[in-house]
Amino acid sequence: MSKLAAGVCVFLSFLICFPAFAAELTGREVMVLEDERPDGDDRTSMITMTLINKRDRKRVRQVKSFSKDYGKDKKSVMIFREPADVRKTAFLSWEYDDADREDDKWLYMPAMRKTRRISGASKNEYFMGTDFTYDDMGDRSVDEDVHTLVGEEPAMGHDCWKIESVPVDKEDMYARKVLWVSKTAHMIMQAEYYDKDGLLKVYKALEAEERNGFWTLLSSEMNNVSRQHRTLMETTEVCYDSGLDDSLFRVSTIQRGRLP
Repeated sequence: MSKLAAGVCVFLSFLICFPAFAAELTGREVMVLEDERPDGDDRTSMITMTLINKRDRKRVRQVKSFSKDYGKDKKSVMIFREPADVRKTAFLSWEYDDADREDDKWLYMPAMRKTRRISGASKNEYFMGTDFTYDDMGDRSVDEDVHTLVGEEPAMGHDCWKIESVPVDKEDMYARKVLWVSKTAHMIMQAEYYDKDGLLKVYKALEAEERNGFWTLLSSEMNNVSRQHRTLMETTEVCYDSGLDDSLFRVSTIQRGRLP
């Protein structure tokens, strides 16, 4: 067999084995790639949140973050370390892959010794003064939105698919989102959030790199156009697959303050 014929055979075999690459991906298929991006079975990191108002005044918060996969579901907990007025505040979330099942979220406030359940319209409230809502902080199920591939466009140094996502729930805070998903990292590199009146927020992934074979977000910014307020997120001390204990992700654990 000639080299040309052999090459054609290999190419045809590739298309048969990987039909998704033989045709243009749909918006949903792109978002499934993003949702299922490999990131280990569990993850630990330190996050520095810098909140910047329109007068350029800054407030800085240090947060320890843990998360663990349970099949296609995920449990996460974030504990505030600094400053003193929010120290030991903890946010626990159980996120379900089933779009018909509402995620469970709790916020423990040590000053009041009270745990508040975050549900319903509370999901649209801003998280601890940042420009991320409680819902933004979670791992949203792919089928909570209808995704349409609207083109291909570079963003933040990556070749990206451009996706328009419209929530299935008409009561959702956002009327639509426009997302730029990296073709190599399968990570959202840029996003625009709109309500019925226009542009609300712009998200950018400022720095991302491969660590231990996993694409890792190291720095990001959410620019809240409507509030003239920004939140920078910088991630350090990233660790994958350390074997996190299930007890970390219980309501009773955050209430007792027994967190590492």
